[in-house]
Amino acid sequence: MNILQRLDARLALSDEERMLLASVQQLAREQVAPRAGHFDRSGEFPSENLRAINALGLNAMFIPAAYGGAELSYTAYLACVREISQACAATGIIWATNYHAIKPLIDWGSEEQKTRLLPRIADGALAALAITEPDAGSDATGMRTSFRPVGDDVLVNGGKSFITNGDRAGLYLLFGKWEGIAGARQSISVLILEQGTPGLSVLRLEDKMGMRASGTATLAFDGCRVPQANVLGQPGDGLKILFASLNKSRPSVAAHALGIARAAFEDAVAYINQRRQSGQRILEFQGIQFMVADLAAELALVESWLWQVAGWVDAGAQDFGMEASLLKLRATDLAMRVATDAVQLLGGYGYCKDYRVERLMRDAKITQIWEGTNQIHRQLIGRSFLQR
Repeated sequence: MNILQRLDARLALSDEERMLLASVQQLAREQVAPRAGHFDRSGEFPSENLRAINALGLNAMFIPAAYGGAELSYTAYLACVREISQACAATGIIWATNYHAIKPLIDWGSEEQKTRLLPRIADGALAALAITEPDAGSDATGMRTSFRPVGDDVLVNGGKSFITNGDRAGLYLLFGKWEGIAGARQSISVLILEQGTPGLSVLRLEDKMGMRASGTATLAFDGCRVPQANVLGQPGDGLKILFASLNKSRPSVAAHALGIARAAFEDAVAYINQRRQSGQRILEFQGIQFMVADLAAELALVESWLWQVAGWVDAGAQDFGMEASLLKLRATDLAMRVATDAVQLLGGYGYCKDYRVERLMRDAKITQIWEGTNQIHRQLIGRSFLQR
């Protein structure tokens, strides 16, 4: 048993969660992974993968039982994200985005909202988190989407870009600025926009380097009327809901990246155990052993931090934003490094589409960009050391 297998064996999961994880691993190995190359080449939405995920009831694992779910631990959720992403990164982020978009509704929604909306997700509907705009990326205070109260409704105008699941979502967690509240930060608010709302349109889907089976949409809101009953919290609560949401979605992005990293590492190790040069296996060369040892050490350390953060969340911790930033930064940088080194270790074959490390390298890149660029996370972490 190698060091990464030993780490997996020590995961703090209940017997029920271990059984579910074993089912997810089998699903990933037998159904999701064999289709990943096709979906990457074609750019098709991986409907078969999502149907298989829903057949296991995985959306229910983060929905409370009172709303049709079967809520399990955050640790179990992250373990499932990693396994699915290791098999197909695009499928992994499609499914993980449901959590990113819906957890704020679970944490901040009214009883009426949760009773009305959460059973849809538990039954397998997709959700989208709509924050980013062409002129508002890492700095969300620059968003221009507007919310104007009109009687019992809210009139929504504006647009969002780079929205995962934007073309397929049944529910959108939408951030905008509430007219009548002064201040770029103070006016940010959030509501649930439902699929089929008049005025909601998908302007285009991006043709991306990686994650090609995951739809990334540009959305327009032209006078969308949303019931005031769909406003999450109070007008002006958006920024605190946003920060709380990102603190829990960033470890999920880290688990997604670590799934990519694990896939690249395992492919590389399998290859250099078989490929021979000068009469010996590539892994028998000391320089290559050092390279593998360094990658394995970093994987073990970053994954240990992932499970540490997950344990804090399961224990009820609220203040872990900086730890989540550090985790997202290190996990996504590592995914890019491991994928790049895997291409190198496979040599010319690594550069060819016949081997998935080529795809994994393309998939890994976006993880350093979304959920706050890694430059932003370095700034946040560095700024925390400024003496007050």
